[in-house]
Amino acid sequence: MCSVTQSEIVETPAGDARITWHRARRARLTLAVGHGAGGGIEARDLRALAGELPAHGVTVALVEQPWRVAGKRLAPAPRTLDAAWTALWPALEKAGTPLVAGGRSAGARVACRTAAGLGAAAVLALSFPLHPPGRPERSRAGELLGSGLPTLVVQGGNDPFGRPDEFPAGDYRLTEVPYGDHGFAVPKKALLGQDEALEIITRSVAAWAGGLTPDGG
Repeated sequence: MCSVTQSEIVETPAGDARITWHRARRARLTLAVGHGAGGGIEARDLRALAGELPAHGVTVALVEQPWRVAGKRLAPAPRTLDAAWTALWPALEKAGTPLVAGGRSAGARVACRTAAGLGAAAVLALSFPLHPPGRPERSRAGELLGSGLPTLVVQGGNDPFGRPDEFPAGDYRLTEVPYGDHGFAVPKKALLGQDEALEIITRSVAAWAGGLTPDGG
């Protein structure tokens, strides 16, 4: 099952957002993924998911927040990000399949904060920023644990925003990408290559997503 790619503009109170669809031919699930505060949908993990998951029956919708579409360099306040995500959610629901709220970094926080209220089936948190670098006392664990939905966290082993061993106990699944930083880049001297790191991400997300629907595999 290969994917069909198309994009659309969606109006929100914060300006126009953009959804880039990577559609599975026979989709059983839709994964909507937002980007972080320091980059867009060109992130290596988002590109890898969009390229791989449609073959597993998962449509991937890469969501660009209005500030990125407008060419701005700084992300707005969390409440503005949440409002834009909430406003574009109906456009995502038109896919007609169960919908997973996902994101990387700041986008993962948005997904965690809004998923339950939007009726999402589950949450995918890529590089969840558990705390600012060097400030573990400023934990955002409450956001991660607050959705009450099936949640998968994929975290780099050397992420300065929170290593896997720093995460609290909770009702979620955590996959570690060894040696990975906040962008899942791995050092050249690591025992794991970059392609292998991305494969860990796509394989773990595909397996987890397969368990969210009765006919998943």
